[in-house]
Order: sequence, then C-alpha cells, then structure tokens
Amino acid sequence: MDSQLVTKKVYIRNELGLHARPAALLAQTANDFQSDIFFALDGSEVNAKSVLDILSLAAAKGRAITVRAEGIDAESAVQELEKYFLDGFGEE
Repeated sequence: MDSQLVTKKVYIRNELGLHARPAALLAQTANDFQSDIFFALDGSEVNAKSVLDILSLAAAKGRAITVRAEGIDAESAVQELEKYFLDGFGEE
C-alpha cells in the first residue's frame, strides 16, 4: 500500500479548548496509527502523538486546527481524530 498525505481542517468545539484530557485522548489515538501525524495552528506544527506538543498549541474554543497525516494509514488516522473534534471531545 502506498503512503498517503491527508490534511483536514477541524474546529475546537468544546468550551475549554485543547486542555489535558482531550490532548491525551488525541495523542493516545494518534499513537494507534503508523502514519506521522501533526496538528498545525497559527504557523506552529506539532507532533500529534505528543500530549505536551498538543498542549503547547494552547488552542481555544472556536480555533481551526489543520490535521496532517502522512503514511499508509493516513486517511483512517485523520478520520478517527476528526471524530473527537466533531463531538467536542465528549464534553458538550
């Protein structure tokens, strides 16, 4: 299977933004995939497999984040991560 490059813009919907619990959830999920996965915001790009990197974005409610994955399971990775953003990390 060929390597894929997939990007998707997602929005922070939960009131508290990307705090510790959602950051841990995203990193844990990203680590389930072989692809390299990154989150980008305001010109900063961080490793989506690192909780501390995700927290360093300090992403608040309403902000748009670009999810970028590169690898054999990139499409699946982006789809799975997008679900968390769509449901507000279960905090709605």
